[in-house]
Amino acid sequence: MTRLAVWGDPIGHSKSPALHAAAYRVLGLDWEYGRRQVPAEGFATALAQLDGTWRGLSLTMPLKEEAFRAAATRDRHADLTGAVNTLLLSARPAGFNTDVGGIVDALAEAGIGDVETVRILGAGATAASALVAVAEIGAARVDVRARRPERAAPLIDLGERVGVVVEVSALDDPVLGVDLTIATLPSGTVLATETAAVLAASGGALFDAAYAPWPSSLASVWGDAPAISGLGMLLHQAVRQIRIFRHGDPSVALPDEADVIAAMRAAL
Repeated sequence: MTRLAVWGDPIGHSKSPALHAAAYRVLGLDWEYGRRQVPAEGFATALAQLDGTWRGLSLTMPLKEEAFRAAATRDRHADLTGAVNTLLLSARPAGFNTDVGGIVDALAEAGIGDVETVRILGAGATAASALVAVAEIGAARVDVRARRPERAAPLIDLGERVGVVVEVSALDDPVLGVDLTIATLPSGTVLATETAAVLAASGGALFDAAYAPWPSSLASVWGDAPAISGLGMLLHQAVRQIRIFRHGDPSVALPDEADVIAAMRAAL
């Protein structure tokens, strides 16, 4: 038996098992994909206990940085962001970040493929992936907003590496208009009413990495501009994960990939 799973803490809400199971059925793969609650401090021990039946892991909060440290090799997106959400297991685990490509694909699916100015809400691993993603679709300036702006300092350095000017400030500081807002705040976050209204009025389209509950608190006040949930990101990053588990390469398409994606979308 070939075994895979998604690990995180918490993990009970994850839709990854349903997504992967749907894809494996279409691909005719007799693979088992489960879920396991693993805290950050228990990750190294849990990883060391896996035997040769294990092919790969999907990682969510708070394990992306732990997985980065565990990977013997990493793709470019992982190296840039310091985050690994996919491990292809072997004696030398290979680490990948498919969140970047998932964001690019989800934005393209929503008709957003060329932006100049972006606001990112949050300063964690998903914010780093969002920054790399918008750099790849042409962003020149990114306004990062965080509850604790000092936590966003690494994003300034990351912006320099990918050719984007990054400015950091608090969530409720004065704002300028942008083409796109990407919210990477934890699911269920509720901003102060005045702060949310100001961000919505100047934020362009909203791409919210959260998807449950939907609409999110921020999406519910976004007004006339499009508000896009994180389900597209979840779907497309999982497609890239399955490419890795199947081929070892996130850029190699799956057999009958359109049918695979349709089955995965139906599982959402």
